[in-house]
Amino acid sequence: MAAINISKNKSGRGRMPSAETQAVCDHIRKVMRAGGGDDPIANLRTSFDDYAKVSEETMQVTGKVQNISVDGVPCAWHSHPDSDEDRRLMYLHGGGYMAGGLYSHGALASRLSKAAGCAVLMVDYRLAPEHAFPAPVEDATKAFKWMLENGPNGPSAARRTFISGDSAGGGLTLATMMALRDAGDPLPTAAIPISAWADLAHTGETMKTRADVDPIAGGDAMDALVMAYLQGRKPQETPLGSPLYGDFSGLPPMLFHVGDAETLLDDSRRCHEKAKAAGVDSQIEVWDDMPHVWHLFAPYLPQASQAIDRIGEFVRGHS
Repeated sequence: MAAINISKNKSGRGRMPSAETQAVCDHIRKVMRAGGGDDPIANLRTSFDDYAKVSEETMQVTGKVQNISVDGVPCAWHSHPDSDEDRRLMYLHGGGYMAGGLYSHGALASRLSKAAGCAVLMVDYRLAPEHAFPAPVEDATKAFKWMLENGPNGPSAARRTFISGDSAGGGLTLATMMALRDAGDPLPTAAIPISAWADLAHTGETMKTRADVDPIAGGDAMDALVMAYLQGRKPQETPLGSPLYGDFSGLPPMLFHVGDAETLLDDSRRCHEKAKAAGVDSQIEVWDDMPHVWHLFAPYLPQASQAIDRIGEFVRGHS
C-alpha cells in the first residue's frame, strides 16, 4: 500500500495551518524551552509532563485505571467500560528514552482503549541515562509476554494483542517486535508506531527539510539523548536501539502514523519501505501539517481525535 497523505483541515503543506494546529505548535515550543538550562536531559524531564497540556481536556483520563507491577516494571491498565479485555494493546510512551511515564500518556491510553475497544497496558519502562539500552527493550518484552497471559482481571490468555508507542516508544515498538521474533516468542497481531524515532543516526532528509516547521528541538539536543541512551554504540550497528537498521522480516501488520511537519518524517517513511520490502503488510499515513505525536492533543486538536479513531479502526480490523 502506498503512503497516504491525510488532510482533514484542507490546508495542505505550504499553506497556513489551522488556528488549533498553530496553537499546539506554539505550546510545544514554549514547553520545550521551559527547562531553560544547558542540560537537555534535565530540561526534557522538567518540562515533559506538560507537553500535552495545551488545555485541561487533553490530560483527562477516562475509564478504569489499575496500577500494577509486572515483575518490577510499573505498568497501568486502562480499560474503557465497553472494551473487550481479551483484546490487549501494550502502549510504550515517548520521551526520548529519558522522560515520560504513566502520567504523561495516561489520557492518550484511555482514549485508545475507547477507540480500539480493547484494554491498554501502559509500560513505565526504565529510562536512560540511569538505565541505558537495552533496559527499555528488556522491560517492554517482559511486559508483552506477561500481557499474553494476563489481563486487567487477572490471569487469562489474550485473544488478540497489539503494540503501539510514540516517538522513542514508536522506535521501541519496532525494537520489541524484533527482539520477540529473534527469541522465538509470540508476536502481536499488529502494531502502530506513532511518530517513531527509529533512526538514531539522524540521517533522514527531513531532519533538515522540516527543521523550520517542527517545534521539537533537534540537533545537539537529540544527539545528547542518543549518547545517553546508546552509551557510545553506533546506531547503525545497534538495531534494537535504532530499529531502522534492523531486520523487518517476519513482523506483523503495521500502521505508521507520522506528521508532515516532523523532522522524524523520514524515519517512518523508511521503516515502512523496509517493512514492505521484507514482505510485511505495512501501511503509512502522513498527516498534513501535524507536529510530533499530535495524538496527545485530543480533543483540542481535531486531527488528534481523528487519528486516534483511525488507530481504533485499524485495531478493530485486525481483531
